[in-house]
Amino acid sequence: MFESLRKIFGFDENPEEAGYSKGSLMDTEKKLQIATCTLFIQLAKADDNFTDKERDTIISIMKSTYNLDDEFIDELIKMAEKRLEYDENIYDLTQIINQTLSNDEKFELLKNLWRLIYIDEKLDIYEDHIIKKIGGLINMGHEDIIRAKLLVKEESGK
Repeated sequence: MFESLRKIFGFDENPEEAGYSKGSLMDTEKKLQIATCTLFIQLAKADDNFTDKERDTIISIMKSTYNLDDEFIDELIKMAEKRLEYDENIYDLTQIINQTLSNDEKFELLKNLWRLIYIDEKLDIYEDHIIKKIGGLINMGHEDIIRAKLLVKEESGK
């Protein structure tokens, strides 16, 4: 299964060609899924503690956002983690998001990123820095970043 997904997503053993490298023929939806998943994992690892609860949250968000099955998401997470081993360039990831998502969809992404942050009920300084950087790079104003944060805190009763 992993090998077939690697072919679908355009992955091979060469890290420069992994994921959505420039010139890749991978379709936009797959690029978006990888970019989104990679951002989630990068954010989850920001505090050096990628927990099972965070992994489960990423799986849940990816399933509901992109209507993916469990096996596919597991492989997508593995690919995103591999991508992070070779390249942590948030700029490239956010460019795919900017080219694909509307402002409303980007706001939903911000809310999902905040949900991931608050799954452990605390905000780490590195998580705060990364989400603000992501928000800026996806052309969302500071007020939108904070509004998304407050909405997530309100929905969770915190």
